[in-house]
Amino acid sequence: MRTLFRRSRESAAIEPIPVVFPKIKGAELAAAMAGRRDTGDFYDSLRVSPERVLFGLLDLAGRREENAAILAAAQENFRNVGAELFSKEDINEANAMTELSLHINRKLIESCEDVHPCAAFIACYHEKFGTLCYTNAGHTPALLRDGKGIVELSSTGLPLGLFSHATLDAPTVGMGENAALLVVSRGVVECGGPTHEPDREFGLERVREALQLASLDHAQTLCSSILEIAGKYTGGAFCDDLTALALVRTG
Repeated sequence: MRTLFRRSRESAAIEPIPVVFPKIKGAELAAAMAGRRDTGDFYDSLRVSPERVLFGLLDLAGRREENAAILAAAQENFRNVGAELFSKEDINEANAMTELSLHINRKLIESCEDVHPCAAFIACYHEKFGTLCYTNAGHTPALLRDGKGIVELSSTGLPLGLFSHATLDAPTVGMGENAALLVVSRGVVECGGPTHEPDREFGLERVREALQLASLDHAQTLCSSILEIAGKYTGGAFCDDLTALALVRTG
């Protein structure tokens, strides 16, 4: 299995991580990162059945040089267990999503000598029905924009890696045509303002405003535009990993 993690020099350049996202009929999935890229942000995605695509954005506490092995273990669990749970045509997606979260939670606890809480947004998109089953384990709320406005997909449980038997709810939402899901890391929300206002965070409300004004033609363009706006707010002084992941339904 190809791992996504490697060390890199400090850089404020916005660029996608070298992940090949599955092609989705009538939709696009993409992500981008900016900043120093030395903390626990990572994302992954894979097709788990002819009509389902699994994806997630996780933020593991700690520095990447210290927790690379833990990240790799979580990714392996995400891919192997996710493919097994979601591969059958007739499944209860909510139950499968809850079970996947439990598996990743246990793997994190087994892999860590100390407590490393891991905020996570994990979702399964059903290509035929345009539905999204998700869990939000203490992660920054995802934002879902459609013709009616923007709603938050807030936390459905505690971060992973804390308690061995913690469970999460797994709601399902619909995505109509021209709808978009945007998930950003804590680094985007918490990045500070310019030098004269370093304690003034970018905040989720500014992410919401940027999403409301953004073009939804392409998922990659949406991710990059959000990070560019956050970068301008900080004056280019990225202090942490900034990650954006988007799913755009184009038809």
